[in-house]
Amino acid sequence: MDIELLDKAIRRVPDFPKPGILFYDITGVLVNPEAFKLCIDEMVSIYKDGNFDAVAAVESRGFLFAAPFAERLGIPLVLIRKKGKLPGDTYECSYSLEYGTATVEVHKSDIKKGQKFLVVDDLIATGGTLAASKNLIEQGGAKVTDFFGIIGLPALNYEKILSPCKVTTLINYDGE
Repeated sequence: MDIELLDKAIRRVPDFPKPGILFYDITGVLVNPEAFKLCIDEMVSIYKDGNFDAVAAVESRGFLFAAPFAERLGIPLVLIRKKGKLPGDTYECSYSLEYGTATVEVHKSDIKKGQKFLVVDDLIATGGTLAASKNLIEQGGAKVTDFFGIIGLPALNYEKILSPCKVTTLINYDGE
């Protein structure tokens, strides 16, 4: 994998969304077709034999990576959305994130008992959003075995909260 291409495409935005936070912005990856293709190709290479029944994507940047991935693997894409954004009956989970609190939901009809899920987001920081997403999927009787992010911030100890699931990232940053 061309880690340099990916690293150069990721913007660093200091003091966003609040002072003291260094935000790693994947929009630079999205405007660079070569970097975006690299991400999707790597996801497919990593998970082509994962035998997942579906992929769940976290709103909203996770959608951008999970959608082409799901299409390439021919598996359903399930959306994890902010509270109030889905029109049907939903499972709900509230959680803390590194700069506030949030609630996420998923359509009950999208989760089938016994399914095996991969959950995708653009960046994995504390793991709170992904843990809440796992909770939603488990409420429907399915199982999350793996989490994927383009960017990982392992210094925030996301693996501790996401254990025993496998966590995979394409690039990691440790407090730059």
